[in-house]
Amino acid sequence: MKWLSSLFQTKRRRREALMAEPFPEHWRDHLEGHVALYPYLPEDDRERLERFVQIFLAEKNLEGCGGLRLTDEIRLAVAGHACLLLLHLGHDFFPLLQSVLVYPETFLAPDEQEGPDGVVAADPDPREGESWDRGAVVLSWESVLHPPEDWGPSNVILHEFAHQLDWESGDMDGVPLLPDADLHDEWSRVCRREFERLEQAAEIGAETLMDPYGATDPAEFFAVATETFFMAPTAFREAHPALYKLLQRYYRQDPAALVQARR
Repeated sequence: MKWLSSLFQTKRRRREALMAEPFPEHWRDHLEGHVALYPYLPEDDRERLERFVQIFLAEKNLEGCGGLRLTDEIRLAVAGHACLLLLHLGHDFFPLLQSVLVYPETFLAPDEQEGPDGVVAADPDPREGESWDRGAVVLSWESVLHPPEDWGPSNVILHEFAHQLDWESGDMDGVPLLPDADLHDEWSRVCRREFERLEQAAEIGAETLMDPYGATDPAEFFAVATETFFMAPTAFREAHPALYKLLQRYYRQDPAALVQARR
């Protein structure tokens, strides 16, 4: 097993070297312009996020698709949101992920449906994002690019990278890897109740803070809850206190407190 230990040490040294490199000032401008929570983070967390971004961009392959030219703005928007999820997770930078594919606008993907003989591909369906267990996230830049005054509770990057966290438990079922049995029990109890609440609201067309798409299944519920937790934390804590507390425990972050402290 010496080779495995040597591999880990090499990766650790490489990451330490990346984090020691100066963070370009214009990169901070892109984080400020695209990552809603970045300006509210305390200084040590901002620095931690920046170091994580350097590692993410060095280790993951980002590609522009459909004629999109990849720029620093796009790369920083993707990496900043992805690393925001990891800020206090003690995580290994999405080990299942190899590539992030970014299209200029919504893209068409096969809509797989269950047929009598198994899964069949139906007509292509327009998508804003996808997260694959085979090592890729696909995003629409058009769906990401909103000025701060238009930011709402939805964010496709946070959504798709929450799916990546979900995949790491072995199945995309709305339950990421959790640190202990106590949190797992609370997760099942709270998420089941909140999922049913969103499902009922969606059935009658009631207005909800969380995107009704979260009522599709538990995996989509976790992804929608995650994006709302980070994008509209104060409203989320007020409307869904138990779910907010659950995600606060999982992500080890309290974005509502950060936002309130700056007001």
